[in-house]
Amino acid sequence: MPTSTFSFVNGQGRRLAGRLEMPERICRGWAVLAHCFTCGKDSRSAVAMGRGLAAQGIGVLRFDFSGIGDSEGDADQSSFSLNVDDLVQAAAAMAAADMPVAMLIGHSLGGTAALVAAARIPSVRAVATVGAPFDAAHLLRHVPDEALRRIGADGTGPVPLGGFEVRVGQAFIDDVRTHDTEHHLAGLTVPLLILHSPVDQVVDIDNASRIFLAARHSKSFISLDKADHLLRDRADAEHATAVIAAWAGRYLPEPTALPGRVFDAEAEETGLGKFQLALQSGGSRWLADEPTAVGGLGSGPTPYNLLSSALAACTTMTLRHFADLKGWPLERVRTGVDHRKVKDRTPPDEFTRHIRVEGELDAKQLAALADVAARCPVHRTLAQGATFAAVTLTRADGRGEG
Repeated sequence: MPTSTFSFVNGQGRRLAGRLEMPERICRGWAVLAHCFTCGKDSRSAVAMGRGLAAQGIGVLRFDFSGIGDSEGDADQSSFSLNVDDLVQAAAAMAAADMPVAMLIGHSLGGTAALVAAARIPSVRAVATVGAPFDAAHLLRHVPDEALRRIGADGTGPVPLGGFEVRVGQAFIDDVRTHDTEHHLAGLTVPLLILHSPVDQVVDIDNASRIFLAARHSKSFISLDKADHLLRDRADAEHATAVIAAWAGRYLPEPTALPGRVFDAEAEETGLGKFQLALQSGGSRWLADEPTAVGGLGSGPTPYNLLSSALAACTTMTLRHFADLKGWPLERVRTGVDHRKVKDRTPPDEFTRHIRVEGELDAKQLAALADVAARCPVHRTLAQGATFAAVTLTRADGRGEG
């Protein structure tokens, strides 16, 4: 899924940095993702949810709130109200770019901000929250009284939150105490999806219950089982994303086709780990990666695994096609491929195939199948070599190429 930069100016004239996860081929609508209080647009959960939704046809803007990450502003002067305003301005910038925001998604305090901001964004058709506190001041319950006194005296200071130490200003503390989330929930007129873990140690499950009871229908609740607050486990983030995408389907606009080049295969960095890639080819999507021993996450096949897979697939398909043409009783084919590099040999790459067949085949037929395997198209491509056209390299912003 293509990712592009997307910046906009908030109500204070500060430029906020964002990343736009673009859907491909089909667009089901556009969403803005509000990150958690201790996170940013590039947190593991934000990247996973943004890219996961884009894979389902929902374009997502994930951006850093004022004073966070790559966005301009003073973190010490940040406030919950400013976060809400940033969400509204993000939606306005998306609308100006002909990408009207149909859904708000918020994680933790970003979820509470989404609940408050929804009424100020006319195009919003649905809101989804993940681990959101019922009221913005909930986070202060984790802050020791002594820390609050120091912030009151110094104007700013560090506070422990969810295993992290974050810096907040007195302006933030004063502001969260003034918000009445229940009032905003009572006025929420769009469908609401609440996702929360029953074992959340930062924002307990009672917050989800209070949000659900205060909101009007249509509203839904999904338990995130054993997930932690930050969705550190990729499987938890993927589960939350799949649920949001499925739930939102009935509330989003009619899908529209998107223009764009379709390649035979495409790989793009996910932002998770050093090497993890999102691949798409032949209408399917999956991950590629490197083993943990060389700095990867071990979350998918390596490039050489994929090359071996191509040979295994082509060999199996070729044998099936040949046997069917001959009318032979070949019931099933399974091909395993090993790859290694042999030092001091040219070429150094060696592929070994282990083919297992089922069916009442005689010795002559088996010999013929082995001969055909050595002539499958991918085998011939690897054996004969290939030519490469010149590389085309362009900037994501389209301002040049080389």
